[in-house]
Amino acid sequence: MAGGAQVLQDDSTLSRLDRSFYKLERVLALLSGLAVFGLMILAVVSVGGRNVMNAPLPGYVDWIEQAMPLIAFMGVSYTQRDGGHIRMDMVVGALKGRVLYAAEFLTTFAVLVLMVLLVWGTWAHFQRSFDFGSPLWSRDSSMDIALPIWPAKLLAPVAFAVLCVRLVLQLVGYGRAFRTGTDAPVAVPLVIDVATQARLEAEQLSGRDD
Repeated sequence: MAGGAQVLQDDSTLSRLDRSFYKLERVLALLSGLAVFGLMILAVVSVGGRNVMNAPLPGYVDWIEQAMPLIAFMGVSYTQRDGGHIRMDMVVGALKGRVLYAAEFLTTFAVLVLMVLLVWGTWAHFQRSFDFGSPLWSRDSSMDIALPIWPAKLLAPVAFAVLCVRLVLQLVGYGRAFRTGTDAPVAVPLVIDVATQARLEAEQLSGRDD
């Protein structure tokens, strides 16, 4: 399962790249959250229109289909950076030192290979939908109000490409940690126990009170 994790920082080039890229990931995650909020508003308008005026929002399902990739994919790299994805923390937490870094490197590399294949596949899927010579540049559209589908299809390869960059940064981090044997690698999520997580949260709240 996903547990608490922390990402250490220093003045190295890798850490600076990690922090800079994290800003982009936070923006994409924010867009994903705003999409969820937008769908909530659309649901209120649609249900309210149906109950009050017997006229639900036209194309409500079409807009949901358009927003689904934004909700599902845009925050995936942000979550990867912070170590929030589902994984076997009980197993990973039992490993130490270079064995841990080697295991993390291999699993991260496997995920990178998968994501590169997904970028290739989803980009091909987008290309089948996009056409400069077609109305609204789209060969296909939604069923109700005929929204072009290619923008939604484009979100998947974009989000997966961002995740690939994040995975490369983490591979560099794990590789450097394996080479040096450091106890404090930067730019990679480190699993922390429940007691440490509680202490860090308490310190954060204490800092806000100041």
